[in-house]
Amino acid sequence: MRNISILPADTYTVINKTVITDKDKKLVSMLYQPIIGFAASALYFTLIDDLDKQEIISNDLTHHHLMATMQLRLEDIVIAREKLEAIGLIKTYMRKDNINQYVYLLFSPISANEFFNHPILNIVLYNNLGKKEYEKVLNYFKIPRINLKDYEDITSSFDEVFTPVVGTIMEVNEDVTKKDSNNILINKGIDFNMIMSSIPESQINEKCFNLETRELINNLSYIYNLSSLDMQGLIRNSLNEKGMIDKTLLRKSCRDYYQFDNAGNLPTLIYNKQPEFLKKPKGDNSKWAQMVYTFENITPYQLLRKKYKGAEPTDRDKKLIENLLIDQKLNPGVVNVLISYVLKINNEQLKKSYVETIAGQWKRLNIETVEEAMRITEKEHKKIKKLIKSKETEKDKKVKTDTSKNLPAWFNQEQEVLETTKEEVEELDKILNELV
Repeated sequence: MRNISILPADTYTVINKTVITDKDKKLVSMLYQPIIGFAASALYFTLIDDLDKQEIISNDLTHHHLMATMQLRLEDIVIAREKLEAIGLIKTYMRKDNINQYVYLLFSPISANEFFNHPILNIVLYNNLGKKEYEKVLNYFKIPRINLKDYEDITSSFDEVFTPVVGTIMEVNEDVTKKDSNNILINKGIDFNMIMSSIPESQINEKCFNLETRELINNLSYIYNLSSLDMQGLIRNSLNEKGMIDKTLLRKSCRDYYQFDNAGNLPTLIYNKQPEFLKKPKGDNSKWAQMVYTFENITPYQLLRKKYKGAEPTDRDKKLIENLLIDQKLNPGVVNVLISYVLKINNEQLKKSYVETIAGQWKRLNIETVEEAMRITEKEHKKIKKLIKSKETEKDKKVKTDTSKNLPAWFNQEQEVLETTKEEVEELDKILNELV
């Protein structure tokens, strides 16, 4: 992703590459929004509203117009736009000038059938909604089955109704509007050359690794956290007699492989890293930036393994982290900061109620980036130090009570923090430098 600064005066034009219906809008609200969030969905609908009466192309508009219409900061609009790009609902082009010019191409959401059979979107939707809500949404889109066994098909064919007319052959016009969706892109980095070279030429068809198949392999490797070496064996076992990959078998093999290694559980998000669009731009070599980079580029699972000195984390701790990602919908990098902070101030213990209360506060504050999470831990740490200092001069219980009112509610749930000794103050001072 390119880091390009954008200004309110920069202009944009919306071009509709598809036909967007009310049903499409329902798909975005019910299936896409639980993944991309409300702001991104709202931006998609706002860009639709920017189109002219023919719903084809908009006038030139400024990004200040978007800020005023959506009542959002420009940086929040950019994050929402990048989510739409990542999920395949828009494509963005830019021409640099004194005032940069952007073009936003709008695409339709994929159908409900495609969505619920997508190797990534379906699982992420399940993780974000939870089983009960997921099944409710799935049932909404299910088509009732009608038994037509005792009925006869009497539908008329075209030639039975219309008489053929001799005429000139018309050229196909590709510019006429049509339903068009855009695939999501996964840059997983699977080494296809290594995989192809490991399979004897006599066992493989030259069309085996076409674009569609490569995309499926990348998607499966992403959602099931599989390396190129893992995929190599699974692909070989999925080849049919024609030397082509049986996609249904490959999907099942990847799922079975994952479940075998994870006690029958489906994939979770604890193996995912901070999304690229929420990472800090490169170029800053300060110690702070190095800490941010670390949190952004390891998964919560890897962080837990590090805290366990390389041992496998307990199921309880993994489940707790999974809940932060699924139920609280915190980003992986933010969860990394939260884990490190709580472990540091609680004698390497992850207490569920304490962790979830902090997570709830962060969610209400819309903490999405690693930097935001680190700054709020720094702010709360200073409050702890101030409280410790005030306690040293307390003379009665009333003063102590008044001081504690300045703390967030979640600090009152962890009494060990309030009992920090003088010797531990210096240790607390190093929290931000030793979170990892």
